[in-house]
Amino acid sequence: MSNQDLTPEEAAKLLPAGAALGWGLVKPPQRGPKREMSIDQIVKKAIEIADKDGLSAVSMNRIASELGFTAMSIYRYIPSKDDLLLLMQDAACDIPLPPERPPHEWRESLREYVMGTIGVFRNHPWYADIPIFGIPIAPNNLRIVDWALRPLRDMPLNDYEKMSVVLLLSGYARSCGMLQRDIDRAIQAGSSEEEFSGLNYSAVLRVLVKSDQYPDLHPLVMSGAYTGENEGENTVGSDLEFGLERILDGIEQYLNRKRTEGTGK
Repeated sequence: MSNQDLTPEEAAKLLPAGAALGWGLVKPPQRGPKREMSIDQIVKKAIEIADKDGLSAVSMNRIASELGFTAMSIYRYIPSKDDLLLLMQDAACDIPLPPERPPHEWRESLREYVMGTIGVFRNHPWYADIPIFGIPIAPNNLRIVDWALRPLRDMPLNDYEKMSVVLLLSGYARSCGMLQRDIDRAIQAGSSEEEFSGLNYSAVLRVLVKSDQYPDLHPLVMSGAYTGENEGENTVGSDLEFGLERILDGIEQYLNRKRTEGTGK
């Protein structure tokens, strides 16, 4: 029997319970509080709590209390906290996707993917607090992967190269998303962008950072580039945009090389 011949019940046994629930492969419980709850309702409440008070505030007891049920009632729908976290992570990825662009606009398409992914981290600051347990296997997570692969469809890349490009961009988006999330958190806690970037410390750093101790850092501190002074004179755009454009440049160079090799020139 091929994998494509698996029944829903057999497929459910091969997946973590949270993923099987996300795919709708598990029947809802027949017992419980008159089946007044649903998995979607539980996950929505968990996300609401996490958005407000952080991931550590999410517990089966709190969710149950806010929904007016007992924790045991929640466990009838979602077997464990890990399964709940997987469902929360997948629900956070249920975002609207932009229309497909023509093939020659692949750079714009990949920019949209990166910026959309960063948006998930900013909209749900707890998202990155969930450890990565493996490859995406839940439906909305895979929809995001499919989105990233869309502009690579007709490129001269094999399947492994396409996945490597997606991993490169998703890793960059995760890094930038976590940094932007931390900036957002710092500002919400009473800090400022100037303090976060070090702009408030420019004057003292000019005194402390000596050229003999920090020969290569010293000129950047003195020019103000280290703390983001004189941003209007910056010719490369934001750090996020600069890094992303260099990654896209590298992908473009690799594609050009592949095309050259393919023509034998």
